[in-house]
Amino acid sequence: MSGDNVEYWRWREYRLTVPNKKWENAEIITLGVDVGSVSSKAAVMVDGEIYSLSVMRTGSSSPDSAKKVVEWALEGTGIKLSDIHYIVGTGYGRVNVPMAKSTITEIACHAKGANYIWGPTVRTILDVGGQDIKVVKCDEKGKVLSFLMNDKCAAGTGRGMEVLADLLKIPIEEMGAASLKVEEEPDPVSCTCVAFARTEAMGLLRRGWSKEKVLAAYMQAMVLRMCNLLERVGCEKDLAITGGQSKNIGIVSRVEKIMGVKPLPMPNWEEDGRDPMAAGAIGAALFAKALYEKAQKT
Repeated sequence: MSGDNVEYWRWREYRLTVPNKKWENAEIITLGVDVGSVSSKAAVMVDGEIYSLSVMRTGSSSPDSAKKVVEWALEGTGIKLSDIHYIVGTGYGRVNVPMAKSTITEIACHAKGANYIWGPTVRTILDVGGQDIKVVKCDEKGKVLSFLMNDKCAAGTGRGMEVLADLLKIPIEEMGAASLKVEEEPDPVSCTCVAFARTEAMGLLRRGWSKEKVLAAYMQAMVLRMCNLLERVGCEKDLAITGGQSKNIGIVSRVEKIMGVKPLPMPNWEEDGRDPMAAGAIGAALFAKALYEKAQKT
């Protein structure tokens, strides 16, 4: 594609199967399906360990998005839907996951997923979703102790980043690094609404600001909102960042600078499946295992 046909907002969809894992002799196969406002994730677990996962954009229909992301996670594995013992739906569209036996809130699932990804030291989770920001405090088992979320506004979230990517014509996956290419951190943009932030960004560009400087000002505003929530809930170590923005170096580095707390490092997720983007789906698959085991005892 060339010229104005480039979709700068379009982030990479992907799937993976963890190498050297077998499912044929597994006792329990579970599935977590997280249908978010912007992305849908599916995680297949074999005896409580990640086997495969997929991440794709959520379409106009939550049930269709759930079916597609599940089909993709199972693709090439030999696992059929009928082989799966228990399925839990979570996320914004959790009530519309047709194959789910139960639904659990994304807050509980992200806490459980973060506990699996990073281990029992996680105490605070910052989840930057497509349309909201959540901060969750949990115990050493990944059980939710308290949480806060921002108002339903897309600024400072995945959707806000997509709008800005198109406006600035910077591919969305390069925005974090681009925002750090400023000699001095500018003041944050004043606006927290996507529509007005877009107008404000255009005004700054007309005043001669570089794209990188505009981006830095926008990310600084995003991170200040995140840190406000972190401070209100009481940020304790260890801090984990989940959701799509967990891979945005511009966000992660600014959170560290403002909070004075270094977030836990990005795992080697392409090898072991411990993907912070899919934390909700991973947590849902873990809950599915617990629910199945409980049902077997009764």
